[in-house]
Amino acid sequence: MILIASAMFAGLTIIAKALGTGFGGDALHPFMVSGGRFLFAFIGLMIGATIFRPKIQNPSLPLHFGRSFSGWLGVTLMFAAVARMPVSDATAINFLNPAFGMVFAVFLLGEKIGKFRWIAAGIALLGAAVLLRPGIGVFQPVALLALAAAVMIGLEIVLIKKLTGRESPFQILIINNSIGLLIAGTAAAFVWTSPSLIQWGLLAVIGFSMIGIQILFITAMRAADASFVMPFMYSTLIFATLYDFWIYGVVPDSISFIGAGIILFGVIFLAWREALNQRNAVIKDAPS
Repeated sequence: MILIASAMFAGLTIIAKALGTGFGGDALHPFMVSGGRFLFAFIGLMIGATIFRPKIQNPSLPLHFGRSFSGWLGVTLMFAAVARMPVSDATAINFLNPAFGMVFAVFLLGEKIGKFRWIAAGIALLGAAVLLRPGIGVFQPVALLALAAAVMIGLEIVLIKKLTGRESPFQILIINNSIGLLIAGTAAAFVWTSPSLIQWGLLAVIGFSMIGIQILFITAMRAADASFVMPFMYSTLIFATLYDFWIYGVVPDSISFIGAGIILFGVIFLAWREALNQRNAVIKDAPS
């Protein structure tokens, strides 16, 4: 399920890049692309709500607003980045979101971070620094957009964690997309241009697919330990690289491979340590 979700998400970044570079009509502003994402996801969820009729019970609106705003901004920055740089580089930098989420967890969840988590985060940040290409004459300022996207998505991850302990997944999805649509729609109104029929279709693909990705992710997280599931998400980088090469003929250079490799090493090291910690905790708590 995670491999399918990763392949779908990588495909959506390619579609976002196409819309941002003028495929099927005039180039769409990232505000419009993210607005379309929330519009069609909202439509899909309303269809689901009509069928299943979920009850909305005691929502934490401040948390929902924070999660929705950070998620909208993160997605918008990511769409802006992939339109201006190789999708593989933007995807690799976006893998920093667990590291940033870890930092936010210290302040918002009161979690204690051990030395191995800090080491893993430092390794991943080093990889991002390599992808920024400082000092070699080809510095990518646009990569800062992908970096900022990782920060906002890291914040969103922590806020989701706070919400999942209080509310049902479907309630979270409905409220998130409702608030997200309000934020994204307001932003899109300032840069509005009429999309072509093809572009409307692609925006619908992004929105509806995001629902499918979220369902696959939630189902996978329920079926297995997070420490087992999370490393499979890094296959997104492989899919993004293949799609970018197949459609745009983009071949990652050596710097891209080195930077992405360092980031992957950092996050996989973090996942391995988390799995080891969980196993040790189970052994410790087992009856003698």
